[in-house]
Amino acid sequence: MGEISPDFPEYDNQTTEVWDQLAEWWDDKIGDGNDFQNYLIEPSTERLLALQPGEKVLDIACGAGRFTRRMAALGANITAIDHSEKFIKRAKERTTENADRIEYMVLSATDRSALMSLGQAKFDAAVCTMGLMDMSSIEPLISTLPKLLKPGGRFVFSVTHPVFNSGTSRQVAEQHVEDGEIVITQGVTITDYARPFVYMGLGIMGQPIPQHYFHRPISLLFNTCFKHGFVLDSIEEPTLPEELKGKSRMPLSFNNMPTMPPVLVARMVLKQ
Repeated sequence: MGEISPDFPEYDNQTTEVWDQLAEWWDDKIGDGNDFQNYLIEPSTERLLALQPGEKVLDIACGAGRFTRRMAALGANITAIDHSEKFIKRAKERTTENADRIEYMVLSATDRSALMSLGQAKFDAAVCTMGLMDMSSIEPLISTLPKLLKPGGRFVFSVTHPVFNSGTSRQVAEQHVEDGEIVITQGVTITDYARPFVYMGLGIMGQPIPQHYFHRPISLLFNTCFKHGFVLDSIEEPTLPEELKGKSRMPLSFNNMPTMPPVLVARMVLKQ
């Protein structure tokens, strides 16, 4: 059996068109944060990045720049890129502090030559916050990052968890009687995992159009990084805290499953 590709290049243009339509709505909805960002994604990503003041960071698929601004507030210097012009416009409008530490650019992470124009061995670290599963092609980015990062540079990414929160995962509830009491147990079932595939989904309930998701099993994500000189240095599978149980309007929300990780965060480091 031949090598499995992580890429779906036939969708490269479509994803940009979709995100230009969604960008403003998306930013209006969660630009000021939500439970996933506040409790899961940003704390784990910040821990694994372990930023030092003055470091240069490439923020890939920055969206409206929420995490970009968080890193700049920690003293880092950020080059933030996104393929959606509307997202970059919103990011610039939202940046009222530490603007001297941030450069926003409209640039597709699927375009190797555009990525190379950012400068060789320029960055101490790169970060992609909840972006890889939205990218039709990831090999151009991961194969180019070793040229953009300094020796020993690190790459931290977060994705919807490929096992518990992807195309065929289903939130389920079971009811049974235990010691005379009715007990409801919630969990997740999956029916397709080991192959890469594309599906349309909703990142936020009520969004005007669905977006593309590109499912890649964990082994394919990591092996693509390994192939281009990265090693896995750390990984987190954060879960929502117990105090959020029952606070979602959706009865089968991850808020009610505090032992199920809806996201995966990993730190890759270039081999020296």
